Amino acid sequence: MQNRTALWIFIILLAAACIYSVSFTFSANSENSAADAYAQNKLDSVLSLNSAISSKSRDSILSVGKSDYIKNNVSNSFLGFTMDEVRKKQINRGLDLQGGMNVTLEVSVVDLVRNLAANKQDKEFKAAIQKATELQKNSGSDFVTLFGQAYNEIAPNGKLAAIFHSRDNKDLIPRSASNAEVLTILSDEAKAAVSRTEQVIRKRIDNLGVVQPKVQRLESGRILVELPGVKEKARVRKILQGTAKLEFWETYDNTEFFTYLNKANTLLKNELKAEQSANTQTDSLVAEKEGLTTTQDSSSALEDLLTNQTSSSSDSASASIDFKEENPLFAVLSPSLTRENNIQKGPVVGYASKNDTSKVNAFLKRENISVLFPRAKLLWGASGIGDAKDFFQLFAIKVANIDGKAPLEGDVVVDARQDFDQLGRSEVSLAMNSDGAKRWKTLTGNNIGNSVAIVLDDKVYSSPTVQGEIAGGRTSISGSFDVQEAEDLASILKAGKLPAPSRIIEEAVVGPSLGEENVNSSFKSFLLALGLVLIYMILYYNKAGVVANIALLANIFFVIGVLASLGATLTLPGIAGIVLTIGMSLDANVLFFERVREELRAGKGTRLAIKDAYGFKGALPSILDANVTSIITAFILLLFATGPVQGFATTLLIGIFTSLVSAIFITRLIFEWMLDRKMNLDFETGFSRNLFRDLNINFVEKRKVFYLVSLTAVLISLGSLFTKGLDLGVDFSGGRTFQVRFDEPVAADKIASNLGDVFVENGKRDVPEVKTYGASNQVLVTTNYLIGDNSSQASDLVEEKLKDGLASMNNTFEIVSSQKVGPTIADDIKSSSFYATIFALIAIFLYIGVRFKKMQFGTGAIAALFHDVIIVLGLYSLLWGILPFSLEIDQAFIAAILTVVGYSVNDTVVIFDRIREYLGIYRKESKNSVVNKALNSTLTRTFNTSITTLIVLALIFMFGGESIQGFVFAIMIGVFVGTYSSLFIATPVMLDLDKSDTLKKDAIRKNEEAKKKKRKAKKKQLA
Repeated sequence: MQNRTALWIFIILLAAACIYSVSFTFSANSENSAADAYAQNKLDSVLSLNSAISSKSRDSILSVGKSDYIKNNVSNSFLGFTMDEVRKKQINRGLDLQGGMNVTLEVSVVDLVRNLAANKQDKEFKAAIQKATELQKNSGSDFVTLFGQAYNEIAPNGKLAAIFHSRDNKDLIPRSASNAEVLTILSDEAKAAVSRTEQVIRKRIDNLGVVQPKVQRLESGRILVELPGVKEKARVRKILQGTAKLEFWETYDNTEFFTYLNKANTLLKNELKAEQSANTQTDSLVAEKEGLTTTQDSSSALEDLLTNQTSSSSDSASASIDFKEENPLFAVLSPSLTRENNIQKGPVVGYASKNDTSKVNAFLKRENISVLFPRAKLLWGASGIGDAKDFFQLFAIKVANIDGKAPLEGDVVVDARQDFDQLGRSEVSLAMNSDGAKRWKTLTGNNIGNSVAIVLDDKVYSSPTVQGEIAGGRTSISGSFDVQEAEDLASILKAGKLPAPSRIIEEAVVGPSLGEENVNSSFKSFLLALGLVLIYMILYYNKAGVVANIALLANIFFVIGVLASLGATLTLPGIAGIVLTIGMSLDANVLFFERVREELRAGKGTRLAIKDAYGFKGALPSILDANVTSIITAFILLLFATGPVQGFATTLLIGIFTSLVSAIFITRLIFEWMLDRKMNLDFETGFSRNLFRDLNINFVEKRKVFYLVSLTAVLISLGSLFTKGLDLGVDFSGGRTFQVRFDEPVAADKIASNLGDVFVENGKRDVPEVKTYGASNQVLVTTNYLIGDNSSQASDLVEEKLKDGLASMNNTFEIVSSQKVGPTIADDIKSSSFYATIFALIAIFLYIGVRFKKMQFGTGAIAALFHDVIIVLGLYSLLWGILPFSLEIDQAFIAAILTVVGYSVNDTVVIFDRIREYLGIYRKESKNSVVNKALNSTLTRTFNTSITTLIVLALIFMFGGESIQGFVFAIMIGVFVGTYSSLFIATPVMLDLDKSDTLKKDAIRKNEEAKKKKRKAKKKQLA
């Protein structure tokens, strides 16, 4: 073997680099363990004084304790790196292995466009916004493009510059700009908004104290946020989605505003009655509008209202119905009154229960109602009032500026911090710059005796009455905060406001208990699989098996080392990828070893047999061809996948390269080292010596039988797919899923019924799908409840309702994980999965076509792939609802399908390489006979590779946990079906397409050319 010294140096340097990279993980883990112990001691000290503290307080103490340890030991270092740098260099564990939250944010471009518009009330502008929003639901185009199309249709002669040009943005959007130029500017602003949002989100997350957070801008313009270890989901959602749009507004007094509300109530009453009577709808609306000017004054209206509200108990039921019909607005919005039933002074104009706020909003947004408040906007208070905190105040904000902007905004704030007021309550103190201080002084000076509302993200946090002019630019935001909420609000304000609202369109939460279980189960399955494979290789290949095991262990170490050096994230599917590389690494060794055994049987010495087997005339071309096809599928998966599946693709891709290094170089170097020392080297045992030897199975003759078997299986699969369909997960259908674990076994249908009672939207029950997930005390709840609600409170509300419904089971429960996939991202996942599969098939077909230079080989391989994919899908359809584990079609399943594609082609290419070789050697035999010889000669490799891979997969399936069972099951089916199709579909199709024996003739010609080159080379050497 040439260049052995250079290869040894390369292997040693690679091992040293891996040790260096992995050492940071060991150091970080040691430091984290010390921090955990410090935090636990701190908690124990607190518990010794007060053992009755809540679990939330315990988590807070542990979090603060860990942060304190890190701050106190900031001077610690490892290999010259600070511990903060060391943590960044360690192997990142995915959320499925440690718990935490994974969120995909999307910047609301529609709100950005609205904010940039100077004339927001333009009817054509509003119509174009509405139409573009509808178009975006079924279009892949960006919002600005759709808005431009909608505006051109609605206002062919309209000028966008007239809508967007203002004094504030005159440099950005000139008055003379064409519509195309305005749209280009809006598109650039949308892209810039994503970049600015990413920066603001990073600053906010830095204040969360999360170890190893990840913020990544995706190519789609979305932002991926991973927060390991976080437990307070509602807090994170609030921090990530809060725009931090701080405003200071003048307010109306309730005594002057009640007249407008009363007019709205009267108009609404008549509108609702008119809608119930279609025949008189137009007349009623006209009459109502005409009569609006003669509406009674506020005092008499209030007197009538109070008379209705205080009806005698004897006719209270009918009075209640009459009151709702006569006062539809006041039935859900109680006016702000004193104890003497007079109109209450102040900016609060009404109160509504939490459940009625959406009804009030809907009423006030009606076109004929909203025009009654031309210089006002109505905003809810940020927090509830009353004992249950379930009533909210409605404030009347005075809009004095023509452009609709507040007199003072948050861009003048230079500092924000958590503080306490005179009564010891938490608040957020604000400091303004000189310009802000001047404007704040003017604003307060003009409103002495009135209220000024401090508004954040369209929620009123406080509305103090101004007692006098305030100089110095200092103020505070008060409310029912606890210390942590005040600190979060201060950090959000310091980080700056988002250029446009961002909303969570995809979310995955894994509880710490599930993360720990996943670590334990994956580690157990890994060790069991590794142990059994090591034993099997020794039993089958004797001392050569020991060498293969050394190479295998080196391969695993290299994979982990490369993952560490790249800063990649190790996920549960990623661990499955590492275990799968065990099978791939063994496949290469099996090919080499089987070729060595063939050369030994041909009478060659051990050294020469190894040399020929590891050369380009031996097994090396087959190994390279097989791995190239696997690289193609892994690379495409890496491009299209996200989250844990991307971790699987990364691990698989690394594993392919390291397995080639270990199989081609490490085993060869060890063999050479052993032979140099005259050591015996055996490639078989008594068990394996005659196994699969001298086989003469007539595969070709029986191909029509297998065609019939496969056709039957394909037809049954297609029939099930078209009739029963597939169990689409939320990745493809959109929705929310919750994995819930109870102390005792539960009935899934009972849970579904209970949740249907609380999941009520627009008066309709939304009964979720509930199915047992693994053990009988664990279920998976899937629902579309409020999935279309993009408000920041929607996810929190769904979880509240979920807990209410589950509490009625009288069975202690824990939500161990949850996932949300919005409709838009579900569509994106479907399209990316489709393209990933199609591109993989096309790429494989092209590679095989180029590599074998004959379309018969490519067509045979693609036929086998379609066969495999259809049958795997069909089995998932047929067995859905029968097997006791989840068979959902999600991103992980697509990863499994592409893995199956790679495995099947790997197997097929090995067989095709042997067929092509034999067609050139056995020239006098019939084509059918040669193909049979080739298939029989590869059976040992096919069996060993399949059996070792299936052993590995079976152990992952049994011990890897419920969350990965469906993924592994698909690969197990694929390995079995792929092995079958390589022998009984790909090869027969290739054979039947070669009617004129062109493959054999071509192989003979190439074989002759190779012999001529060899003879010429010998002559040159003799000369």
